[in-house]
Amino acid sequence: MSYPRPRPVSHEPNAHEPVVAGLLLAAGGGRRLGGRPKALLTHRGRPLVEHAVRALREGGCGPVHVVLGASADAVREEADLTGCHVAENPAWASGMGSSLRVGLGSLPAEGVDAVLVLLVDQPGIGAPAVARVRAAGRSRTALAAAAYGGRRGHPLVFGADRWADIAASAAGDRGARAYVTAHEGELTLVECGDVAQDYDIDTPGDLRHLE
Repeated sequence: MSYPRPRPVSHEPNAHEPVVAGLLLAAGGGRRLGGRPKALLTHRGRPLVEHAVRALREGGCGPVHVVLGASADAVREEADLTGCHVAENPAWASGMGSSLRVGLGSLPAEGVDAVLVLLVDQPGIGAPAVARVRAAGRSRTALAAAAYGGRRGHPLVFGADRWADIAASAAGDRGARAYVTAHEGELTLVECGDVAQDYDIDTPGDLRHLE
C-alpha cells in the first residue's frame, strides 16, 4: 500500500504572519510640566517609557522602535530599553511630526508590513488596546486607529505602503493627523474604550493619573 508523501513543513518562525513593528514616540520635553521629559515621568515605580514599551511587546508588536529627544542621554541611562531600536530626534522641540518622521525613517525597508504608533504620555493605553488595534492592521496598506466612544485616538496602525506619504505630511504637533483625515474613508476604527483610557499627561493636573 502506498501512502501520500507528507508535505514539507516550514520551520521558519511566523513564516506567513504579518510583521507589525511598534513605534513609540517618546521625545517630548514636558514644557507644561516644568521641562520634565515625559519619558522619565514615574508610573508604578518605573519610567513611563518602560510601561509603553511593555504595552507594545505584550500587545504583539515587534521589533520595537523608540524615538527619544528631550534629555535623551538621561532616558537611555535611567530607563531599560533593552532590545529596542532607539532613534534620536534632534528637532524634537518642533513637534510630534518630526518625531514621527524620524521613527518611520528608522524602520527597515523590508520585512515589516505595518507599524503601530503609540505615544509615551498615554499610560492608560496598555497591551489589550495595542493587541486589538494591531489585529485590525496587519497589511502593507493598513490604516487603523483606536476609538474611544467612537472618537479617533491612539494607537494607530500604518501599513508600510503608506509610510512615505505619512512622513511627507507630518508637521508640527499634528503628527499623522492630516494624512489620516485625508484618507478617512479608508480608516478602520477599533473601539477600545472598554479596555483603555486615552488621557494625556500634559499638565501638572494630569499627574494625578500616575501612581
